[in-house]
Amino acid sequence: MIKDSVKKTQQTQTKEKQGKKSFETIKDNKKANENQHKPLKLIDKKALPKELHFDLSALFKDEDSLATFTQQLDKKLQAFKDKYQGKLSTLTPNMFDDALKEYEKLSEDFGAIMTYVFLKFAVDSKKYGAMYADYELKCNAMYSNIMFFELEFADLDSKLMNDFIAKSTQHSFFLSNIRDNKKYKLSLQEEQVILNLSPVGVDAFSRLFDESLANMRFDGIKDSKKIGEEEILGLLHAEQRKVRKMAQKNFTKGLKKHTHLLTYILNMVRKNVAIMQNMRGYEKPESFRHISNQTTQESVDSMVACVNANMNLVHGYYRVKRQLLGYKELKDYDRYAPLGLAKKKVSMSFQEALYDTLRSFYHFSPRFYEIAKEAVECGWIDSHPKPAKRGGAFSHGSVPNAHPYVMLNFTGNRRDAFTIAHELGHAIHQELSKTQGTLNHDTPLTTAETASVFAEMLLFDDMKKRLKGRELLDIYAGKIEDIFSTLFRQIVMTNFERKIHEQQGELKSDDFDRIWFQENQKMFGNSVHLTNKYARWWSYIPHFIHSPFYCYAYSYGQLLVLALFGLYKKSSNKEQFIQTYTEFLSAGGSKSPRDLILAFGFDVNESAFWEVGIGEVKTLLREFEVLLNNTAL
Repeated sequence: MIKDSVKKTQQTQTKEKQGKKSFETIKDNKKANENQHKPLKLIDKKALPKELHFDLSALFKDEDSLATFTQQLDKKLQAFKDKYQGKLSTLTPNMFDDALKEYEKLSEDFGAIMTYVFLKFAVDSKKYGAMYADYELKCNAMYSNIMFFELEFADLDSKLMNDFIAKSTQHSFFLSNIRDNKKYKLSLQEEQVILNLSPVGVDAFSRLFDESLANMRFDGIKDSKKIGEEEILGLLHAEQRKVRKMAQKNFTKGLKKHTHLLTYILNMVRKNVAIMQNMRGYEKPESFRHISNQTTQESVDSMVACVNANMNLVHGYYRVKRQLLGYKELKDYDRYAPLGLAKKKVSMSFQEALYDTLRSFYHFSPRFYEIAKEAVECGWIDSHPKPAKRGGAFSHGSVPNAHPYVMLNFTGNRRDAFTIAHELGHAIHQELSKTQGTLNHDTPLTTAETASVFAEMLLFDDMKKRLKGRELLDIYAGKIEDIFSTLFRQIVMTNFERKIHEQQGELKSDDFDRIWFQENQKMFGNSVHLTNKYARWWSYIPHFIHSPFYCYAYSYGQLLVLALFGLYKKSSNKEQFIQTYTEFLSAGGSKSPRDLILAFGFDVNESAFWEVGIGEVKTLLREFEVLLNNTAL
């Protein structure tokens, strides 16, 4: 589990806070629940900040306090090893429960260290790259002292193991997962070798990828000023077709300058996946992800097949979009072109985007609004692009005794408002689930995207109530395209990963280009002309590097949310739904995704479940068609 705290800083979620001797709880949960029923006032838009920056003092006061804390933790880890290594089989269930709680506290402390250095690195990879690498080495060395704990538990006699699980009721699901997946574990010595080599193995290539992308600069559009990845991708949403085309050209040109490096990194990731599959005995290259996600190969295959079978929904929409834009042919750089039907600016200020998101939470749940408002006011968010800042957006869950951290790269288009809602949805989920403790705080990817995508739907629903006619059509188109991106595009990426990881040996850049192009062509059919430049766009996707086979979780989450949101809108007792939904999020990773979702009457192991979500997509498309027919253009 402690190793997970180190690894997840490579992904999109994290935890933690530091006090003098122990972590200090930010908020009394009972009081927070009582406040949920008190009337709240929606914050004034003008009172919102124009830009936000991280305040990491919830983790550590400064780098000196970080260093002191790390030294103290090293001694605690050694003491834990001396006390328990080789002795778990001699413990009573009560003694084991005490040991597990101590292990959980150490996990939390580890999370604090890696969260702090990762967030420093994410905001300025050039300045803090060396610091991040240094602490990764330190934490790996320290963790090797107590790596024995989960491995030794997995090797216990079945009866004793089950006795321990029965006693440790708060952590029974966590322990059951270790028991059920012990066949994939290696010996302590082998696991230590893998851990110690990780900073110079695939993790090093992950860092190289981040630093390279963060420091890439692309030719601008209007002047000679160089711009970063986030800014140039934002231009694909520009109204002017010439701007979009030039952005596509310049972005591709920039990527091609780094073709050798980006190809090499992806090949190293492929090799690492293959090595781990062979060493641990996974059935398929992607099997490790399903185990982590607490789902089955059959369930994932069923979901992927359902999405692949409905790609025609994408084809039909883009044929309509081509007609609305008045183009003879829609090209890849036109996919996110605003329809511009409202003839108003499609840009938004950060204050506007933030306010719209807060308002949607306010109308759904006072508790959701409170958490999001606290995030704005208390340094949980870093909002705008900076030189050497990591691209994209994430919410890092931090640790239960602290709060999440949300990194954005706001560029001013309306889609960024949905990104804010998405990441604050994650933050709400992470904040609610911290009551479960460190070992149960994190959720598998299959449910991790639920709150984020649900938050996007809340924002969309709120906008629908306030807009009409042409402007509403624009919003519908944007939302449909976001769903296509989250649902269909992520399966395209999954199909791409399946293809490249089933190949033997290193692949050339042209091989990646060909497979990427072929898989994307299936999504668009003849509704969009994919140009040759688009073939190289596999090379900037971070999930291929940091988290292989991550992408299908977005589709999983999207279909789940569409089903849940449809249930919410049709519910005659919305307060009951909100209560059930809040309990679902608050449970964190303390139960399996299937058991959590069963509370809503859905079974993710049934293939018919995925058709419920697809049905909601079809409903949205029908609503768009009706609105289009009833609006004078």
